[in-house]
Amino acid sequence: MTESSSTVQKKFAVVGSGYMGGGIAQVLALGGARVALADVSAEVAQKNYDRLLTESDQFVADGLFPAGSTEILRENLWAAKDIEEAVADAEFIEEAVPEVLAIKHETLARISGAARPDALIGSNTSTISIADLAGPVANPERFLGVHFSNPSPFIPGVEVIPHAGTSAATVGTIRELVHSSGKQTAVVKDVTGFVLNRLQYALFHEAAQLVEQDIATAEDIDTLVRTTFGFRLPFFGPFAIADMAGLDVYNFCYQSLQTGFPERFATPKILTELVDAGKLGTKTGAGFLNVPAERTPALIAYRNKAYVAMQQLLADLGPAPIN
Repeated sequence: MTESSSTVQKKFAVVGSGYMGGGIAQVLALGGARVALADVSAEVAQKNYDRLLTESDQFVADGLFPAGSTEILRENLWAAKDIEEAVADAEFIEEAVPEVLAIKHETLARISGAARPDALIGSNTSTISIADLAGPVANPERFLGVHFSNPSPFIPGVEVIPHAGTSAATVGTIRELVHSSGKQTAVVKDVTGFVLNRLQYALFHEAAQLVEQDIATAEDIDTLVRTTFGFRLPFFGPFAIADMAGLDVYNFCYQSLQTGFPERFATPKILTELVDAGKLGTKTGAGFLNVPAERTPALIAYRNKAYVAMQQLLADLGPAPIN
């Protein structure tokens, strides 16, 4: 344990030291915590510890991690002999084992049995109900989903998923913990697919049907997504984009889509209600996000600057090495 004038270094553990778990451990350790790595054996944990340091050296050389990152990881990461040793005095434990309910239940039971009763426990699951996972966890009010995305060192968003029994204090503490590691959080309900994958797979489902129906090739669909609406997404989510386009325009487009796909593109009730109330987005100062109308010129200026900067970034990086 290291001390500064006002703080004591936090102790975390990551159970499952593979690609996702190892990346999460890097994030937490670079955020300043002392992080234990655990896996199916001490040998696997040590091997992945060594890999993470080698990987960090390459990231530093490539300009992806700041200089000195490997030294920080060498100081803050350690490989435990087993789960019990890793979690014994940890304040937060992240489970990142394979997406198999039986494996996760067995792992969470071991974590719960060896951890402090007040230690917070998160699961990196992307598909399994948090309520279903909570069964083996004693004091389940301290358990929730903490879903990082791949590659976790470089994707800034983290899905926080409480189950019905998770305490508000747990959610608040986890958000602070994740923010202190340089990430952003969104809290979502424990429903099938949560939010991230529900949106991601809805897009893929529609794209796959367009290919199956020979409407466009996979290559052309990727090009359109990257260069049109996908180009906006680093800066604006779907509701901000809709507000700027005009909710009356969206309402009309849904009516057009319904001529070919009446059920698949039924107009969302929430959209109809806003349009009927005259809340049409930024041009009326009210919509999904209620951006005041007087802020529209500044928003448009930011949007245009952002898109030009993105185009320059893409030009500097060059095309992805796919073809």
